[in-house]
Amino acid sequence: MTVKQLSLPELVDACLDMGIPGVGLWREPVRQYGLAAAAKLVREAGLAVTTLCRGGFLTAADPAERAAALADNRAAVDEAATLGTDTLVLVSGGLPAGSKDLHGARERIADALAELGPYAAGHGVRLALEPLHPMFAADRCVISTLGQALDLAERFPAGQVGVAVDTYHVWWDDRAPAQIARAGENQGCQGAAPASGGGPAAGRIHTFQVADWTTPLPAGVLNGRGQIGDGAIDLRRWRELVDAAGYRGPIEVELFNEALWEREGVAVLRETAERFARFVVR
Repeated sequence: MTVKQLSLPELVDACLDMGIPGVGLWREPVRQYGLAAAAKLVREAGLAVTTLCRGGFLTAADPAERAAALADNRAAVDEAATLGTDTLVLVSGGLPAGSKDLHGARERIADALAELGPYAAGHGVRLALEPLHPMFAADRCVISTLGQALDLAERFPAGQVGVAVDTYHVWWDDRAPAQIARAGENQGCQGAAPASGGGPAAGRIHTFQVADWTTPLPAGVLNGRGQIGDGAIDLRRWRELVDAAGYRGPIEVELFNEALWEREGVAVLRETAERFARFVVR
């Protein structure tokens, strides 16, 4: 999504040209291109699919809506397996229309994970709960902190359910560093990393994503993620925190930014790679 103006073949070519070894894919462009064709494209290019985004939206109370959501998430698991990634990122969903019951919404997520976790594991896929910034709690994600995400994830085996750590959403939380350490307990101590490049199943950190926080926020808010190095987040520090927790998987850059999407995509990708090396790695 960082360079959604590029077609999948253009993205693959640009990644190969710049030495970028993997890419996190979103379901919509994959479906538009064709699932089998997309899987063949990345496989023949030798690129790892680091994650598939997204599943989730599991908070509906209406039985028919819940059944539809579960079916869609099973389909997302199938798509992830076809693409060769071991991680499906989940955005939990917001409050149902007219509801003010946060606790009930979170419990419905747990009920859904009890069904989806074993299904995903049977396909070699892990579910990564992504907490979003609290401003999205009403309409998009009732899980707002890593602590809340881990409280849900820890009801299930680590090989089934873990968390996605996204700097854009957690940087403000002074409890997040301790939660990263909690999520990384035993990370890397059991088993080897799977072929797709993800971390071992022993820990709960299933993916790590970076984006910066810039102000003023745009009117739409959702597409306000800043280019690496342009904002308030000490991205290197967050990388060091996940390193210390034992995470050895890929690091994704996920930018929703209208200004970046209006620019030429390959130039944006090259800039992003350079910023990543400067502000995250070094």
